[in-house]
Amino acid sequence: MPGTNLTREEAQERARLLTVDAYEIELDLSGAQEGGTYRSVTTVRFDSAEDGAASFIDLVAPTVHEVVLNGEALDAAAVFADSRIALPSLRGGANELRVVADCAYTNTGEGLHRFVDPVDQQAYLYTQFEVPDARRVFASFEQPDLKGTFQFTVKAPAGWTVISNSPTPEPEDVKDDVWVFAPTPRISTYITALIAGPYHAVHSVYEGGDGQRVPLGIYCRPSLAEHLDAEEIFAVTRQGFDWFQEKFDYAYPFAKYDQLFVPEFNAGAMENAGAVTIRDQYVFRSKVTDAAYEVRAETILHELAHMWFGDLVTMEWWNDLWLNESFATYTSIACQAYAEGSKWPHSWTTFANSMKTWAYRQDQLPSTHPIMADIRDLDDVLVNFDGITYAKGASVLKQLVAYVGMDAFFAGVQAYFKAHAFGNTQLSDLLGALEQTSGRDLGTWSQKWLQTAGINVLRPEIETDADGVVTAFAVKQEAPTLPVGAKGVSTLRPHRIAIGLYDLDDTGRLVRTDRVELDVDGELTPVEALVGRARPAVVLLNDDDLSYAKVRLDEASLAFVTEHLGDFAESLPRALCWASAWDMTRDGELATRDYLALVLSGISKESDIGVVQSLHRQVKLALDLYAAPSWREAGLSQWTEATLAHLRTAEPGSDHQLAWARAFAATARTPQQLDLLRGLLEGSESVEGLAVDTDLRWAFVNRLAAVGVVDEDEIAAELERDNTSAGQQHAASARAARPTEAAKAEAWASVVESDELTNSLQEAVIGGFVQTDQRELLAPYTTKYFAAVKEVWDSRSHEIAQQIAVGLYPALQVSQETLDATDVWLASAEPSAALRRLVSESRAGVERALKAQAADEAAAA
Repeated sequence: MPGTNLTREEAQERARLLTVDAYEIELDLSGAQEGGTYRSVTTVRFDSAEDGAASFIDLVAPTVHEVVLNGEALDAAAVFADSRIALPSLRGGANELRVVADCAYTNTGEGLHRFVDPVDQQAYLYTQFEVPDARRVFASFEQPDLKGTFQFTVKAPAGWTVISNSPTPEPEDVKDDVWVFAPTPRISTYITALIAGPYHAVHSVYEGGDGQRVPLGIYCRPSLAEHLDAEEIFAVTRQGFDWFQEKFDYAYPFAKYDQLFVPEFNAGAMENAGAVTIRDQYVFRSKVTDAAYEVRAETILHELAHMWFGDLVTMEWWNDLWLNESFATYTSIACQAYAEGSKWPHSWTTFANSMKTWAYRQDQLPSTHPIMADIRDLDDVLVNFDGITYAKGASVLKQLVAYVGMDAFFAGVQAYFKAHAFGNTQLSDLLGALEQTSGRDLGTWSQKWLQTAGINVLRPEIETDADGVVTAFAVKQEAPTLPVGAKGVSTLRPHRIAIGLYDLDDTGRLVRTDRVELDVDGELTPVEALVGRARPAVVLLNDDDLSYAKVRLDEASLAFVTEHLGDFAESLPRALCWASAWDMTRDGELATRDYLALVLSGISKESDIGVVQSLHRQVKLALDLYAAPSWREAGLSQWTEATLAHLRTAEPGSDHQLAWARAFAATARTPQQLDLLRGLLEGSESVEGLAVDTDLRWAFVNRLAAVGVVDEDEIAAELERDNTSAGQQHAASARAARPTEAAKAEAWASVVESDELTNSLQEAVIGGFVQTDQRELLAPYTTKYFAAVKEVWDSRSHEIAQQIAVGLYPALQVSQETLDATDVWLASAEPSAALRRLVSESRAGVERALKAQAADEAAAA
């Protein structure tokens, strides 16, 4: 039985047989305030290439009432099974199918999600269909290459607003409002959308060249309206419209552009054509740093780029998902870096220090895969929205731009859009367009970069004479063996890199004195241009971050950087050195205690707030997982004292002060430190310039709950102050964080033994349950995890099951016993391929931590 799965072969056969024309979808959402189910009526017209052939349409629904194929009523009970409706005896040529069903609202962030705001007790709906969840709302041929037009008619409670891909019409006034939308252009099922409820709206217009006018809308719940900075969001959106339309030479392809900030959203955002949904945590209700605004802007631009990459031109099958995600990632960050007037011209620094570290981690797991992944079925793609598909792919595109030139690159992209508008493509279509405009043969490049897995390491090999003059210089490339279980073989690749030479200037800043750009290929690449010159203080491979590779500093450069990392005049080389140090720590090449010393020596000079916050996260992770257990508490104490010192000395009211306050709250441990947290919370203590607002209060409460300083009554009192959906999530996390057996048992039961929690509340409970200084309290749950995880996976929806499988894995129990228990389970439980992948990835994290702990222990000897 296929269950809710669909194989690539089934999709290819269905695409060979069928051509979809149009959908007409009627949804009765008049009972949404009460929940339950709703009536869904789908009429779809399509052609069959063969007379008498059989196929199927997808539907996930509690009940199917009618199935009428070409005017003939079929027995719904006989043809509907296992998320599919069988379609026997199709006509050659035109066919029409009508399906009447009751579909269910969800609380998992899949299909049609229903949320009730505790502030106004009103229901809010939105759809999330990627990868295969349009079938939870209407009968559909659920694969990206069977595009059609979609015409929605929606009955909704009076006074609601309904938004879809087409412009919002005036509702027809009956007992409830009926909204009849115009048909969409030809698009894939997964980017159709419906958002309904008493949403707050702000409207504007984008005005482009040749009289272009695109209506813009921003929506959120009324309870968030006071925090909605619509003009800032519109400004970023207009920047994207200007830059993308120029670079793509193709006008925005849809009739309007709405951005809807919706509750309990699983991802960052979703590129529904003309109706982008975005997690409403991006409506900032408390003070955040500029790094948060930068990340939000990248998300906004990423989804806007998808209107071309993904929506206008869509991959044929999910193995080319990277054609959507890598391009949207690269172009969104390029827009931030290069668009006139951008507030974030250093966006490649953020990319190097955050997204690429995600990619490097993913690429060293046993599940590593080529950018162009082998996607056998829907189960494969559901776990493939990862650091390779997004960040590695974007890194490789950045290198391709350096290789062929930006003008040639975008000329190829322009030809690609014009040739395939509203169609579907494969990798060869894009490469062909790029080869045409660049004049380069990209076959070898594609094979080595897009169709192989793993990561390369680049090291400088430098020889000097007694006077410090370089007598030999080469770049050594390594291809580490792929992790056990990974498919494929390690590969040496061609890299386009820059080599930066850095020395201290008269003011003590570390500045670049020269730069050499070249192609690196094979195991050893001589660099004659650097021979005969005085050796600089620092030699930095992959300067400007053109390529995707782990970079190591030579011994002399590493020693100098250790003393002067904070002295780099520019943020990007600092970020590259920080990233290299972090990667060395993860690989056990740099002891955690030495990484901590490096960070403490240089972070005070780090001006980029995004880098500072990344360092906060990485130090905490290193101390929790990679430090030798015998030294961990000493390291945590040293770090906590440093966070407090920086909090007290940071510029009052600055982003850095807020970041240090959060870092301190995450790790405060001594009675005096905890008293300070409580004092800040109660107002008896203060730090000049630090506003202890709603979200910062919750950060303090959660830490105090985790160490047993605040109890249920105090958590309840804080929730009364902030009885919002965000407050409820914070309170759930705080309750689960309490260091008692009863609190852990209650949290575990609410997640594993019950399915009543919404996706966001479940995520909050899991986040609170797993506390790094509660290892002994959590130890018994290792056995419970392996006893429960397969049943959870088989019985829950994908998003809910994945949260549990990853979030509750005993990652803090860093021991051989945990590895052994995982291996026994993998050998005996017969998990699905997707669940096996997630558990194997978690196992690899424990294995890496053991290696790093041993390296840290050895450093103490």
